[in-house]
Amino acid sequence: MKDIKVSKDFYEKLGFKEFMGDLSQNWLILKNGEHTIGLFQGMFERNMFTFNPGWDNRAQKLDTFTDVRELQKQLKAQGVEFIAEADENTTGPASFMLIDPDGNPILIDQHV
Repeated sequence: MKDIKVSKDFYEKLGFKEFMGDLSQNWLILKNGEHTIGLFQGMFERNMFTFNPGWDNRAQKLDTFTDVRELQKQLKAQGVEFIAEADENTTGPASFMLIDPDGNPILIDQHV
């Protein structure tokens, strides 16, 4: 992202409103109804998809969810290749990253 303020203004015109984040740290989460997008300037090389096991669509902890390490094991068993992996010997917050067939990075990022 080139300019997070310009992007924020653009998405606000589409009906998105700031949900959480810190503009001074160059990251924002915006919502439009049940739709959520994240804006991150200078944090990632490319635009990416993100999924957050353990959170609902309001970033509230779910009572039950599939841990990121279990998701990683399931994907490995299916032959999916990773560009970054979660340490399977840990618990709590962790993440892994892969690339879709079109070259888009996908971050599976568990915060709980």
